Amino acid sequence: MTLKRQLVIASVLMLVIPWAGLQFVLELDTALRQQAATQLEQQAGRVASLIDVPAIDESRPGGKPVTYAPTLDRSLEPDGYGSDWPEYDEEHSSQPWQGTGTLPDNATLKWRVAVQENNLYLLVRINNRMQGFYQPSRPEQPFDQLLISIEQPQDVIERLVPRLSHGRINGLVPGRSNALDYRFRGAWQLPDNNGHQLELRLPRPEQGAGFGFQLMGPVEESESRTSRQQPLFEYPDSRLISRQAPLEQRLEQLIAPGQSAWVLQPEGWVIARQTQPSNLRRPAFDSLTPAQILERISLNALRALVRAYQPEPILVDSDAHQFSGSELPDRGLVRHGNGDLYLLTTETLASGHTLVLEESLDQMLTLSGSTLGSVIARSALLLIVLTLALLGYASWLSWRITRLQRAVSASIDDDGRLLRTLPPVTAKDELGDLSRQFSHLTERLHGYTHYLESFSRRLSHELKTPIAVVRSSLENLSQSASDEDRANYLARARTATDRLSQILHGMSEAARLEQSLDHAEKESFDLADVCVQTTAAYQSLAPDFRVRYQGPQQGVRYHGSPELLVQLLDKLVDNARDFTPQGGLIEISLRRESQYLLLSVFNQGSALPEELAQDIFSPFVSVRSPGQEGHLGQGLLIARLIAEHHRGRIQAGNENGGVRFTVALPKEPLTNS
Repeated sequence: MTLKRQLVIASVLMLVIPWAGLQFVLELDTALRQQAATQLEQQAGRVASLIDVPAIDESRPGGKPVTYAPTLDRSLEPDGYGSDWPEYDEEHSSQPWQGTGTLPDNATLKWRVAVQENNLYLLVRINNRMQGFYQPSRPEQPFDQLLISIEQPQDVIERLVPRLSHGRINGLVPGRSNALDYRFRGAWQLPDNNGHQLELRLPRPEQGAGFGFQLMGPVEESESRTSRQQPLFEYPDSRLISRQAPLEQRLEQLIAPGQSAWVLQPEGWVIARQTQPSNLRRPAFDSLTPAQILERISLNALRALVRAYQPEPILVDSDAHQFSGSELPDRGLVRHGNGDLYLLTTETLASGHTLVLEESLDQMLTLSGSTLGSVIARSALLLIVLTLALLGYASWLSWRITRLQRAVSASIDDDGRLLRTLPPVTAKDELGDLSRQFSHLTERLHGYTHYLESFSRRLSHELKTPIAVVRSSLENLSQSASDEDRANYLARARTATDRLSQILHGMSEAARLEQSLDHAEKESFDLADVCVQTTAAYQSLAPDFRVRYQGPQQGVRYHGSPELLVQLLDKLVDNARDFTPQGGLIEISLRRESQYLLLSVFNQGSALPEELAQDIFSPFVSVRSPGQEGHLGQGLLIARLIAEHHRGRIQAGNENGGVRFTVALPKEPLTNS
């Protein structure tokens, strides 16, 4: 069976894993919801015991209707226009009125109330009635006026508000010669051609106080052709109910992030509502990576699949002001208007009120949006991607093997000569390692071949001159008749043979060094102390130069071969003496830099040609003048071999009227010698 067919079978069998994972997810979701519901009920009991809601006053008549005053999040300016009220539709200039009434002559009256801190706001609109305005110049003429009544246990407050065509107004105290009550402050305006509007601010009554108002106006009697004041519209006395700020502040201290709590009156009116925002922060869509977008898509799909198996939630309007018994379950799963799911539980308080506590499923450890859900969604997405990837894996693997085979075949000609190296491979698997090993092998073979070819050319160039000198000297010697000439030719031949001897010695020295590197033992030693001692020795051996050391005197521990590093310094200092003028500076320095110890030798003198900055460490490469004999360019080669033996690197560069050779030695943990 081929590898591709085996992987296809394995991919098909992997489809069992998502099915088993879904069963686990469903069971886990059910268990977590049951546990969360139990914890939520226990928390509701604790919250109920910690909040103080006044008991229902049985002395007050319970048959009165309720006027519910919504709570505003900011104060209003009672200017008569009403545009700053919530839910105001500026395009159509409409308000969500709480009540309407009919006036004579097809006129209508609309009203709404709201509270904010210690203020009660009343907005009244009268349409199609353009008479009955109060005229200060004719106070005896009948006019419309609004009678507001507030009944509290300690007193009853009644105030009159005359109807003006426009302008600001204060409440009047009946029976006291129209004494002004500046706590009742507002304005009449004509915001459009269809209605006349009053916006009034007055002191906020206590919870459950009686509240009502009448529109009094003149009605002409046909017999006497006189007019008298009578009610045109009457809103009956009702109980004023609103949310209580102290109770909401107490709830805020008792609920956790992602939870909401309500307190309901026996009739179902909300007298407190508090919500703690969830601490889950979802990043903006523009900040998501493609992988995160794909993860969210899979998570939403998993949520939808889990919700399909969840109990059907009950739709609850969380912004409603009143709940009936059929609208609000005792406990269970509910859905808000925005589609979010919540667990809900209720608790009856000792005062007869009801506490409603709910918690978002996004906040709890469930599949509706938790970290566990994200992990499961990622796992499901990974399984799908893995199944699809395995289907093409065999073809991709076969293609890589074939490509490697073709690359190896193309790198060698029919005579076995390396033509080129293998292309670079970035794969991190075993096949990638094999490709890199092949590439590394061909690079080393190619480099070694290039080295042998260049070495033969350089060696031929180096041997050509002394051999030519020996040949010409021997030829001239046989033809010379003078003893002085024969002595000169013998001296020239002897110098040439010495040159040949130096070449062979340098070659053997480099070869011996390469062989000895494999057997060199490393030990822990103080590199700074070695530099200090060798610098002192160099100064005594080269009194014509200024040799000094720059760096720490001791305390630079290093694990390596001190003999080889001293030999490296010998080669670098010997090279520096050849290019430093008499009295010039030769400086050896040592310093630490992140992961390396930098050992360098600087000498004053002529600059190094830029094109030889790297080739100078190759054999038979030198920038000395033709008159300087005895140098084969092997010293810097030996320095490079010693640096590479310590897994370091060496480089040369021009610096401030001289040349600096720098050896970067990697820091290593100290080991036992």
